[in-house]
Amino acid sequence: YKRVGFIMKKILLVCSAGMSTSLLVNKMKDAAKECGEEVEINALAIAECSSLINEVDIVLLGPQVRFQKSLVEKLANGRIPVEVIDMRSYGIMDGKSILKSTLAKIK
Repeated sequence: YKRVGFIMKKILLVCSAGMSTSLLVNKMKDAAKECGEEVEINALAIAECSSLINEVDIVLLGPQVRFQKSLVEKLANGRIPVEVIDMRSYGIMDGKSILKSTLAKIK
């Protein structure tokens, strides 16, 4: 989906099993709708993230897999930012603030 001069931002959330981040994905999608942002957000388990990493603009790691950051950075090969989600924001599932800080990193 592309508009002229516009490319949808693609965000990948990664956690140990892809389950806890799927709730956060929904919160972030709701926040994006509210502020009119066109984003595609997916959640995957750490073991599967290599399948999508070349198609996204940023990878967000759940706090529980932050120790895997260097591995994911190797997969990203410097092409995109790899960030660990703030533990407090993650804990309260604050989709709006996580989306806002994420978009600031990829604009």
